[in-house]
Amino acid sequence: MKPFKAYVVNKHDDSFTRSIQTVSLEDLSPGNVIIKTAYSSINYKDTLAVNPKGGVIRNYPMIPGIDASGIVVESTSDMFNPGDPVFVIGYEFGVSHTGAFSEYIRIPSTWVKHIPAPLSLKDIMKYGTAGLTAGLSVQALLDHGITPDHSNPILVTGATGGVGSIALSILSKLGFNVHALTRKKDTEASRLLSLGASQVYTLEEITHNNTKPLAKQTYHGIVDTVGGDIASALIPFLHYKGVMTLCGQVGGVQLNTTVFPLILRGITLAGIDAVYCDDTMRDLIWHKLAHEWRVVDTLISQEESFEDIDTPISKLVEGTHTGRTIVHF
Repeated sequence: MKPFKAYVVNKHDDSFTRSIQTVSLEDLSPGNVIIKTAYSSINYKDTLAVNPKGGVIRNYPMIPGIDASGIVVESTSDMFNPGDPVFVIGYEFGVSHTGAFSEYIRIPSTWVKHIPAPLSLKDIMKYGTAGLTAGLSVQALLDHGITPDHSNPILVTGATGGVGSIALSILSKLGFNVHALTRKKDTEASRLLSLGASQVYTLEEITHNNTKPLAKQTYHGIVDTVGGDIASALIPFLHYKGVMTLCGQVGGVQLNTTVFPLILRGITLAGIDAVYCDDTMRDLIWHKLAHEWRVVDTLISQEESFEDIDTPISKLVEGTHTGRTIVHF
């Protein structure tokens, strides 16, 4: 195979670099499926990967990128043949195994999935890790008995982000009364309403700086994508037997709460893992995202070329990014 382009991060002593470089197949981690990348997408985890203090990558040099779709060009697995449209999301991809920001990727067959019809190579990346995470969050609410009830709304935090906007769209499609929480209300409220939110709030408009361990029972379920102080502030507003799913850390990794919401209201805090999620659940969520939960056509999304990949990464780092950004090769 001829040399090809990849986005490489490298760290040596106090020096840290990130750039598009020419690499060869020998520079990729081992695997029994080689894929020509068609699309990738940008995730919060990728911004940590390109930060020398991000704590995601431990061995350098590394090609980041945790989502990819493309066409199989070579395979020694009976599951895949040249020409198959496939995608890769999760596991060690883009962390300890060379990742998606490369014109070619080499992957263990156990990480590779056939794209569920009628989704396209581009559609599957509009969802990406964010779509899987959002789907797992919605499924967790359903599994805990949360059903559409307009008198008991569901709150989605970080609603302009990838996970938040997809979760909002799915919940609205399923008939839930969804409230959106964002710090970008002044500029993004109309967009969130178009995705299906019935109300858009800032944190202060919901909590009014509440400091009590139990507040007014407001939300039957909360999809939290932020973590930290925002998740902590909202726990007291859960209904009896309410559920909060947690999948993010952009707002911090600490939860400051008491046991009272858990022992007096019987609430559930449900952690969401999209990295090592088992295949049965993955397949269920992808099937739903392709069919009864299909929202890919209405998602907030932008598209960038691989050559301009630093632009959306910088926007995510700066906190000015909204929705999903896919990268075409």
